[in-house]
Amino acid sequence: MTQHTPDSSAAASEPAETASGAPVGGSGLSRTAIMGAVFLMATSAIGPGFITQTANYTISLGAAFACAIAISIVVDIAVQMNVWRVIGVSGMRAHELGNAVLPGVGYALAGLVVVGGLVFNIGNTAGAGLGVNAMFGLDPRIGGAASAVIAIGIFLSRRAGVALDRVVVLLGLLMIVATLAIAITSAPPVGSALLNVVAPEEFDFVATTTIIGGTVGGYITYAGAHRLLDSGLTGPEHVRDIGRSSVISILVTGLMRVLLFLAVLGVAAGGAALSQDAVGGPAGAAFSAAAGEVGLRVFGLILWSAALTSVIGAAYTSVSFLTTTATPERTRNLLTVAFIAFCAVVFVVIEEAPTRLLIFAGTFNGLILPIGFSVLLWVAWRRRDLLHGYAYPRWLLGVGVLAWLLTLYLGYNSLLLLGDL
Repeated sequence: MTQHTPDSSAAASEPAETASGAPVGGSGLSRTAIMGAVFLMATSAIGPGFITQTANYTISLGAAFACAIAISIVVDIAVQMNVWRVIGVSGMRAHELGNAVLPGVGYALAGLVVVGGLVFNIGNTAGAGLGVNAMFGLDPRIGGAASAVIAIGIFLSRRAGVALDRVVVLLGLLMIVATLAIAITSAPPVGSALLNVVAPEEFDFVATTTIIGGTVGGYITYAGAHRLLDSGLTGPEHVRDIGRSSVISILVTGLMRVLLFLAVLGVAAGGAALSQDAVGGPAGAAFSAAAGEVGLRVFGLILWSAALTSVIGAAYTSVSFLTTTATPERTRNLLTVAFIAFCAVVFVVIEEAPTRLLIFAGTFNGLILPIGFSVLLWVAWRRRDLLHGYAYPRWLLGVGVLAWLLTLYLGYNSLLLLGDL
């Protein structure tokens, strides 16, 4: 895929559009499209599991969880900087690069992503239903189905790419502001949390690796990079924008985790009992304890926003592995609609997220990262031809290799889990 940059004479005329419907100006890409890619990755990571996971670890580890969050952000940045740069500079999707390196690897990677994405999207739809239930008291099946219809409407719109970008940015900002409000209300011990970043009272390696896998594992790894690719930002000439976007995406995700951590920490430190049986689990209980009935409604809004954006992100990214850069936009959108509809129907029929399947899909996430990341690092190291002659920074490759070693550990743990199922 080659990015054609408009010349100065074209810049004064009506902006062109990329295949996704995003307007392209003299700089090569609209700010909306860049922010859309950033927030698609960030909000894909911030799903129902992200919220539950953060709340549970905050309750069990207290302020010490701050250290795990800090380490995860650093590792996540190392992974995403390499993923976005290789995909963005090459102009090829991850599975296309996989097949270019070793025929068949890309198909295997695509299979893992799609299977995991399907199962997790059933869980995301369930999360959207629970969010609607917390907000309005409606049956979760009705809320899940209605949320799926909203997601489908985005991809059926005339300018689906622009609609997707604006929705994920809006809902992402809404989640951050709402969580910040509850974090302030709960009055967390910020000083203790900051101290535990560098001198944790206890350190949980499992918690650290788990949240790393939950932030950059599975389809989430490629969500933002593939969106940026479809928006038209490719080639060595855009390497600075690509790198900056990859870091911002992780910082947005990290900010949301920090705010959620502080919101729950404040309530837990105050001695409130956070029951697993409460609406929304311990996270919902924490929001209720912090702000009463209003807190529960706010939690429902956050959970719904997180789940809806994850439905969009999982569907969009999974379908991107079933297509290529040459696939017509309309075809991709229709496949995405079918993907979302299938997951919604499964959820409505079985009435709950299939726990065993979610665990099984979680093991897929642990395998996707080391396999896909190995391919991208190989391209960075040995396949300069796929990078259009771009000289990949050795320091970035070195950082990537260190992060890759950790992904091998995550993959090993996933294989152990598969053996236990």
